[in-house]
Amino acid sequence: MSLSRRAVLSQLLLGAPLGGALLASRAYTQAPTRTSWLNPYRDATSRLIHASTKDDFAWRRLAELTDTFGHRLSGSENLERAIGWAAETMKRDGLENVRTEPVMVPRWVRGRESAEIVSPPRHPVAILGLGGSIATPPEGIEADILVVNGFDELRERAAEVKGRIVLFNAPFTTYGDTVNYRTGGPRSASQLGAVAALVRSVGPTGLRTPHTGSLQYGPSAPPIPAASVSAEDADRIARLVARGITVRVRLKMEAHAEADAPSANVVGEIRGRLRPQEIVLLGGHLDSWDVGTGASDDGVGCIATWEAARLIMSLGLRPRRTIRVVLWVNEENGLRGANAYAEKHAAQAADHVFALESDSGVFEPASLGFTGSSGARTVMRDIASLLSPLGMAEMVGGGGGADIGPISQAGNTPMAAYLGNPARYFAIHHTDADTVERIAPAEVAKAAAAIAVVAYVVAEMPDQLPR
Repeated sequence: MSLSRRAVLSQLLLGAPLGGALLASRAYTQAPTRTSWLNPYRDATSRLIHASTKDDFAWRRLAELTDTFGHRLSGSENLERAIGWAAETMKRDGLENVRTEPVMVPRWVRGRESAEIVSPPRHPVAILGLGGSIATPPEGIEADILVVNGFDELRERAAEVKGRIVLFNAPFTTYGDTVNYRTGGPRSASQLGAVAALVRSVGPTGLRTPHTGSLQYGPSAPPIPAASVSAEDADRIARLVARGITVRVRLKMEAHAEADAPSANVVGEIRGRLRPQEIVLLGGHLDSWDVGTGASDDGVGCIATWEAARLIMSLGLRPRRTIRVVLWVNEENGLRGANAYAEKHAAQAADHVFALESDSGVFEPASLGFTGSSGARTVMRDIASLLSPLGMAEMVGGGGGADIGPISQAGNTPMAAYLGNPARYFAIHHTDADTVERIAPAEVAKAAAAIAVVAYVVAEMPDQLPR
């Protein structure tokens, strides 16, 4: 809802303080002076940007995380060691109320896996088992391949599915569109009698890099083994089949689930000086898939939001409201961390006045996404103008994220996201190629600077963002 006359009248009827609303209404509706309300924050903005971009501190911390702890799948020793390191390092940084909030997380173990074309000529296929998949029998599964381009073709060829391995060869368009084949393809193939499923990687054609990620079994069909294959291997198989050649594949997977394991979200704060109960929430997820080192997804999101708070604290800036950084666990295969946070803080959901998640990488060109009322959008568009030295003055849609979603929905909280270039992000998403070498130090510094500026202004300005 915009800060119009109607909104001001509504605040009067509700007994809300009027002065801030009137000031905001005048500031945001008079074009010549629309952003003059930002003047008190310009010095802090300049200092934050300079402090972040003067060196490669944030990138080196990201490298420390990924080099020391590697990939961090939920329930793994790597993740638990990273949680301990993050909590201790936040304390050394001077963040306040640093703590871990316990969460039970699922534990899925990949084990050994392989696939090969056994007819025509033998050739290994680059695969990654999909998260949550079951295993094949110890001797593996050997069957002919049925190639389909999508769910419609699968249904049209239902009579051919039984006893075969279905390969979903749907070229990548956008993640939102194409990911359905990974999450739902194995279930759909099983319903028609397939013995296993292969899914073309959900990402652009890379360097024969398969992309893992979660699948979703359902009660309507028995689970079957499922794996991602590289785009190159999927296309090769499809070309062979199109020539009338029967392609037979042997698939071996040891994947299995174990008992839930104890884990924790990591929380650190800058306590607000005047309204400490009001929360500006920042964060990313500390867990990753068990390939690569989880640098872009989502080590860099954790480091950039954490670094934003560290910068604010290091410059002696203590805003009105509390800035809280949360490094969530189990985003990749369960969202247990996000749901546990929302449950634990349910009584304070409405006190979360703003939430920003960084889980789309930091690759250039990056942008700031926002989701909220028209009034909040107007304020945020003004705040985004402070990012012009970073080349980010324009705000786009698409604010939000999986981890801030549950608490934000409960509190009707305006949401933002730091959005990296999707073409570069999805090229390495959930692959062995997701390492710190792909990320430039300047990209991490820029992300931390932008997040710090936005978080500080939202936490310091007199009035909350309109809801």
